[in-house]
Amino acid sequence: MTLTELRYIVTLARERHFSRAAERCHVSQPTLSVALKKVEQRIGALLFERSSNEVRLTPLGEQVAAQAERVLEEAAKLDEIATKGADPLVGPLRLGVIYTIAPYLLPRLIPALHARAPQMPLYLQENFTVRLTEMLRRGELDVAVLALPFSEPGIVTRAVYDEPFRVAMPTGHPLCKSGSVSAEALAAEQLLLLGQGNCFRDQVVQACPHLTDPGGLERSLEGSSLETLRHMVASGAGISVVPASAVESWPRDERLMSIRPFSDPVPKRRVVLAWRVTFPRPPAIDALRAAILDAPPAGVIALP
Repeated sequence: MTLTELRYIVTLARERHFSRAAERCHVSQPTLSVALKKVEQRIGALLFERSSNEVRLTPLGEQVAAQAERVLEEAAKLDEIATKGADPLVGPLRLGVIYTIAPYLLPRLIPALHARAPQMPLYLQENFTVRLTEMLRRGELDVAVLALPFSEPGIVTRAVYDEPFRVAMPTGHPLCKSGSVSAEALAAEQLLLLGQGNCFRDQVVQACPHLTDPGGLERSLEGSSLETLRHMVASGAGISVVPASAVESWPRDERLMSIRPFSDPVPKRRVVLAWRVTFPRPPAIDALRAAILDAPPAGVIALP
């Protein structure tokens, strides 16, 4: 089997859906389907059970997919060995960024990095921390922008900046009368949170201890993105805790929504770069970090 075929197998095993797997592999669905059919014909056995709305691995398919993932990881390591000695600032840098950072970082980062390393274009991927971690481990990404806490064997991190949290509330809410808001004051409010699987949701829950009490999340509502939360706040659905960079990018309209800082101690998240310990282009990481600090997202605190 070729590496491309192995990549198709691993991706379909993960996505369990031909259209999504084809999109991830940057090919058409017929191309993916035909390629996998040919693999099954060559080995004389099915790797996937197909139905109109679902794809499942056969027992043999589970074994092949697991081995294919290991082969792809080793192939990525081989690529890294082969590229040692080349100019580290020449060639693409595959960058992953979590959803709650990407919209506020990338418009500033792309021109700043181009100024520092014009021959190092970015290949970008937005996703959740867990998915970016998988892609880092498999060699599909070179580096990712994540928020702590984060720990993964074989992956190292370097801090870039701290980002304070702010409180967004409908204009006219009683808390608007205060110059700042304590985490304790939010215990009586209906909080708007991001959905499960988003690391920023976990950070907000940690910043607001009442949410960890029995039934603490029962009065909360969920939104799929920070932009959704913004519109929910403006409509009067509740109060939300948001990162400073998001707030600074939002249009200011005090008729609908007001922003207040937290009282001390101000909750915040630490944003880091994460990459495989075997990644052979350390100067590319240095250039990326420097470019972020050349034009950091508004509202953050740069770290030395």
